[in-house]
Amino acid sequence: MTEYERKVCMRILGIDPGYALLGYGVIDTDGRTATAVDYGVVETKAGAPFPERLQRLYDGVTQLVEMYRPDCAVFEELFFYHNITTAISVGAGRGVAILAAQQKELPLYEYTPMQIKLAVTANGHADKSQVQHMVKLLLNLKSVPKPDDAADALAAALCHSSTASPAAEEFRIR
Repeated sequence: MTEYERKVCMRILGIDPGYALLGYGVIDTDGRTATAVDYGVVETKAGAPFPERLQRLYDGVTQLVEMYRPDCAVFEELFFYHNITTAISVGAGRGVAILAAQQKELPLYEYTPMQIKLAVTANGHADKSQVQHMVKLLLNLKSVPKPDDAADALAAALCHSSTASPAAEEFRIR
């Protein structure tokens, strides 16, 4: 059994990958209840050179890991219908976020949007407003987390918090 599996209370960093906005949500959980520690976005400037935007995302995730010292990082898996250019940019942003967390030696996990929706709302096809409402309720927040990217990151963290320890290894990024 690893140290991660033995922890009764753990801190989870959820990440909703993005290029312009990378959502993050930090929660503490004891396996039954969860509390929001912080949430928000790492924002890059439109029009900035591609490498500078990636550096900003990398630095932002590194800073979050150093500040909150999570036990693991959880990523929403990318899913795109149409725009390949956007997919490539977001994929690059996701890659540097994974690298930043990996360099801090965190266990890394990923869940599909459907798995996250199912865990948070009990409906794998829930719409964005249903997910946001349930995140608010589950974390006992006064209002729906804004922007949407932050709510999605909190939902990813909640999804992982509800996945039993041995089963979670199936979702580990290897």
